Amino acid sequence: MLWRRKVEPFTRPLVYAWFRLNRGLTLGVRGVVTDGEGRVLLLQHTYVPGWYLPGGGVEKRETAETALAREMQEEAGVRVLGRPTLLSVHSNEPRHPGDHVLVYRVHAWEPCASSAQGEIHELAWFAPDALPEDVTPATRQRIAEALAGAETDPMW
Repeated sequence: MLWRRKVEPFTRPLVYAWFRLNRGLTLGVRGVVTDGEGRVLLLQHTYVPGWYLPGGGVEKRETAETALAREMQEEAGVRVLGRPTLLSVHSNEPRHPGDHVLVYRVHAWEPCASSAQGEIHELAWFAPDALPEDVTPATRQRIAEALAGAETDPMW
């Protein structure tokens, strides 16, 4: 499904225009999940390069926590147990005008079946001090903020 990465640069303006017409302000969520060894869960999408925290967009009539639980299950096969902790709010203005991203810490979870169909290329667990080279800069920063006490940057 990596053909999506070749198409995405051409479809991105259309997708963003559709979001702006239908959503106005957009809101996304990302979850920081660690395993028993303290490794953080990251994923690669089929449509963009790099490693990311699992998450996605908040839909109409959906709370941010509900969206996070849905996206974690769909993308990563993680069932969120209990309420996650909101860590930070970021503006994604330079890349997507009007977009904001909420980052949550998922403390309690259990594995479940993923329902992603062709969206996820790979999932893997990484030590926070040994992230892959192609982890996105924003993902690297969010992990440092969540797990190493780095100062929170309001920009994504």
